[in-house]
Amino acid sequence: MSKDCVNIILFGAPGAGKGTQAQMLKMKYGLSHISTGEVIRQEIASGSELGKSMEGYIARGELAPDELVVNMVADFVKRHKDNVGNIFDGFPRTLVQAEEFEKIMKKYGITVDMMICLNAPEEELVRRLLLRGLESGRADDCGEEVIRNRLKVYHQMTETVADYYARTDRVCKVDGAGSIDDVFHRLCETIDKIKESKQKA
Repeated sequence: MSKDCVNIILFGAPGAGKGTQAQMLKMKYGLSHISTGEVIRQEIASGSELGKSMEGYIARGELAPDELVVNMVADFVKRHKDNVGNIFDGFPRTLVQAEEFEKIMKKYGITVDMMICLNAPEEELVRRLLLRGLESGRADDCGEEVIRNRLKVYHQMTETVADYYARTDRVCKVDGAGSIDDVFHRLCETIDKIKESKQKA
């Protein structure tokens, strides 16, 4: 694996800005990007059997089943294993997913370099998601009750995934508050340090 290759998990609560920032980072660094949430929403929009089975989970602000999400990511890694790097946006979201993800990456001789956690105050997250719901019509952003349930699920089931990566010193926290450009600048500084560290190793 090239020292120029960088594989990053972009982590954070719903509304932290992962999708927006991932698109900008993808352009700057030439990375591939997968958002499991976006893949599921595309399936729902297409009316596929997979989409129909997922629609209820999304509407309630719940997580999709581990097996389904892991299979999506396994397919993505297989197709993009030789890229200059990848951004995994909002994945893994459970400890089961994290453990399976490590097996997938190991199979292809690649590793997660860093989990970058975007942090923002909860009321700011709610405000962003309500605004996004008005603009996009996304079912999981269209009401405060669903949004707060999504945040509750995140705190109960997903936050602990950061502890999993912290055990191997692969967690970095980045302030997700402020303008999109400000957050992007902080993320770029972090990724440049990761790449520099790999070059020296």
